[in-house]
Amino acid sequence: MSSATPAVSKTPPTWRNWAGNQSARPHSVITPRSAEEVSSAIRKAASQGLAVKAVGAGHSFTSVANTDGVQIRPEGLTAVHALDRAAGTITVGSGMRLSDFNTLLAGYGLALTNMGDIQVQSLAGATSTGTHGTGRVSGSLAAQIRGMEIVLADGEITTCSATENAELFAGARVGLGALGVVTALTFAVEPSFLLEAHEEPMKLDAVLGSFDALCADNEHFEFYWFPHTDNCNVKRNNRIAGPAKPLSKARFLLDDELLSNGVFSLACRIGKAAPRTVPAIARLSSRALSARSYSDTSHKVFTSPRRVRFIEMEYALARADATAALAEVRAFVEASGLPINFPVEVRVAPGDDLWLSTASGRDTAYIAVHMYKGTPHERYFTEVEKIMVAHGGRPHWGKMHTRDAEYFARSYPRFADFTALRDRVDPERRFGNDYLRRVLGD
Repeated sequence: MSSATPAVSKTPPTWRNWAGNQSARPHSVITPRSAEEVSSAIRKAASQGLAVKAVGAGHSFTSVANTDGVQIRPEGLTAVHALDRAAGTITVGSGMRLSDFNTLLAGYGLALTNMGDIQVQSLAGATSTGTHGTGRVSGSLAAQIRGMEIVLADGEITTCSATENAELFAGARVGLGALGVVTALTFAVEPSFLLEAHEEPMKLDAVLGSFDALCADNEHFEFYWFPHTDNCNVKRNNRIAGPAKPLSKARFLLDDELLSNGVFSLACRIGKAAPRTVPAIARLSSRALSARSYSDTSHKVFTSPRRVRFIEMEYALARADATAALAEVRAFVEASGLPINFPVEVRVAPGDDLWLSTASGRDTAYIAVHMYKGTPHERYFTEVEKIMVAHGGRPHWGKMHTRDAEYFARSYPRFADFTALRDRVDPERRFGNDYLRRVLGD
């Protein structure tokens, strides 16, 4: 137990997220090093009538973490609490970054079963907003949680799991920061494994025509479609026994650093300055990609560097609706003449039982649209959102959308259970903000 006073910023600067589209000026910023310090901070905030919000790496595009009250930064919550090899679990502080978690697990000869393609987020931030990768049977980061330590609005330090405070566990795994401040997480892990990646160009019609087979035949399947073209880049990841055949340093620098980040960044800047060039740039960019295969430790295949800043909207659809929805997006892009400078990303996930998971109760496909930072996006996102809503889509909690509590009450079978749980554990809305009022109601 820590008895030290948590670090408090006397004159906190304006906080901004990674994309730069969200900002907040908190009353104070606290960097606790234990659950006890979090509890003390929450009790003090309550005595001052201040809201409390934890914020991770700022990789959400929504205002889910914004506050003018007490901002809790989790950088001090990174300790390893327990490792149970027999149970296949590890418990760590919620502020640990995914990149550090992957390195830690690799040192133990362990790995997560699945993860997304970015690893700079904090564990609590990523799980609380439903961050996911792509998988035939393996789900989101939150679906891999087996237990949690969370500090509630009254300052109580509580643990929960499927067998302890099970209702809180059902809600808090994707809790949006609405139920408390998560201080530690227990993840299911497994022995380290190798993934073999096959990446190749394909035509969009060919991908849509074989979508079900590509989902069924691969452990992890995703693709990127380049608007203004019929070109896609398809990625399939499957486990192998070995040996590993990683990308050479030269190929990694060429493909992932120079082309995917350096050249792409330049192309985005040119397109931003001269929008009429975007279709030609898209055709050139999509043809520059070539097939490649490699194999490596799982997290090195799942993740890749993302240095070009963007804003994003993503919707989760019933998997059976994905190809029709994407065809409608293509038709809109072709008819609109809008200069779309980022690929459209499509991934899949199995259904799960987490109350506010975007994959709750149904096998899911994700369609994500992006635009380069500072580029007009409003009409594109608005029209794509209309398509997704017409197909019963659920927006990613950390990515841009305009849906509200009335919509989510229809979209999530357990939404009323979540809001009732929130009423019980945070009746005064100590963890509330404008975003939560919109998506969860008062």
